[in-house]
Amino acid sequence: MDYVALGIVWYVVFIISTTFHEAAHGFAAVKLGDPTAYHYGLVTIDPLPHIKRSPFGMVAIPILSFLLSGWMIGWASAPVDPYWAQANRRRAALMSAAGPAANLLLVLAAALLIRGGMLLGFFHAPQTSTFTRVTEAGALGLANAAAVVISILFSLNLILLVFNLIPLPPLDGSNVLLFFLSDQAAHRYESFLYQPMHRMIGLVIAWQFFGPVFDPIHTLALNMLYPGAGYH
Repeated sequence: MDYVALGIVWYVVFIISTTFHEAAHGFAAVKLGDPTAYHYGLVTIDPLPHIKRSPFGMVAIPILSFLLSGWMIGWASAPVDPYWAQANRRRAALMSAAGPAANLLLVLAAALLIRGGMLLGFFHAPQTSTFTRVTEAGALGLANAAAVVISILFSLNLILLVFNLIPLPPLDGSNVLLFFLSDQAAHRYESFLYQPMHRMIGLVIAWQFFGPVFDPIHTLALNMLYPGAGYH
């Protein structure tokens, strides 16, 4: 698959995955008592409302990250009523967890497709794995293209899952912590979370530590996908 085609596949998978992540946030918020995302039209798997709300994170950054590194990262956002979130901290924490949970479901879906393809004789474990080669096809053509798409689906959603669960603002993991804190501790923690400077610093630190955090998780996921493969 040539570079341009690979970039298109990455972007399509990115749009689907990020839209699913944000729609899960919005859906959970509605079910837990905050209809804000619904009123903005963001409780949907149609990517256009999400792109319109976050064009920089949904268009510019993914393309730039692919050009620089060969894989994509970016973001979107679903609005939350801050008064609801402060009055319902544990519900807000569950809402924050819904986005990474959606990415986990997509990782599992990709894993099931890979295992199913192996049973049918289409796929096999690669000798060395990359983000675009989590599985390999026994032949060229459609099976090879499917292997690339499914590999990217697996890798990108694992990236989004792990990165978003880092417990630093403004990532989802920082809000998930609220579920486990007392009201007094949560109040002090929130005063830290919502400082704009802390959010910027948190994002920089999360990005710096992402590689050391992600690499062993990625290796573990591959060894769970292919028991006995011995990836390291």
